Amino acid sequence: MAPSQPSSSSTPSSDSSTASPSQQQPQIRFLENDPARTGYDPSLKWYINYFKILMGQITPEGIEHYREDRYKANEARDCARCEADRDYLFKYSPIIRFMREKIAALNGTLDETNVVCRRCPARITEDGKVVRQGGGFSPEHGILICANEMRDRSHLEDTLAHEMVHAWDHLRWKVDWEGKTTLRHAACTEIRASMLSGECRWTREAVTRGNWLTLTEQFQNCVRSRAIQSVMARPACKDEAHAAKVVNEVWDSCFADKRPFDDIYR
Repeated sequence: MAPSQPSSSSTPSSDSSTASPSQQQPQIRFLENDPARTGYDPSLKWYINYFKILMGQITPEGIEHYREDRYKANEARDCARCEADRDYLFKYSPIIRFMREKIAALNGTLDETNVVCRRCPARITEDGKVVRQGGGFSPEHGILICANEMRDRSHLEDTLAHEMVHAWDHLRWKVDWEGKTTLRHAACTEIRASMLSGECRWTREAVTRGNWLTLTEQFQNCVRSRAIQSVMARPACKDEAHAAKVVNEVWDSCFADKRPFDDIYR
């Protein structure tokens, strides 16, 4: 999809806090499984390792390595289910159909050829943090849905709607996705995608994530938090404080921008 020229202040064009190469995040090192350290032995049958998990004989790190190996074993099944749910949503989901029409109005096309389901490996950092993703948008390739991370069709609908907002923003404005000149573009599109996709609605936060806050507080906190986490993934972002600063700089204008909707749909 080719971008059009920027035409809105909701994606500001300058950012004084963009990190220089020397200030960018250090290279993250990821852990490989060591059965002596984690207790998880991939040479054993999966159900033996599962029993060891129930008995508390495998560390949290080992459990994540076990999960990844099960994702590999079930990759074909997960991708087939993801593709079936994607096709269903293209036909019957109001928000997906609406976004698809709006993208088409900007001369963009999203279908089964560029909305693809794949297994997305997770990684474990040296400090024990698990790095996962549910999907992604690439201006050159389209939308990726991480089939192994989708809990159900509703979760896939939220993820797909999120990435479709990014696609619409790409066609509507000239977005600096990687933050080479400014991180404000990334912050703005992440605020809008989390706000408009439905992933921060009260029922999702309360039932799925256990965040029992007031409606307004929960919604804004969720949008802000998810935008900050997404900006942190950009190479030009130094750390969480840097990401929060950029998100706060564009918050008022971008949180108020509900296009192409008239209001928050979900």
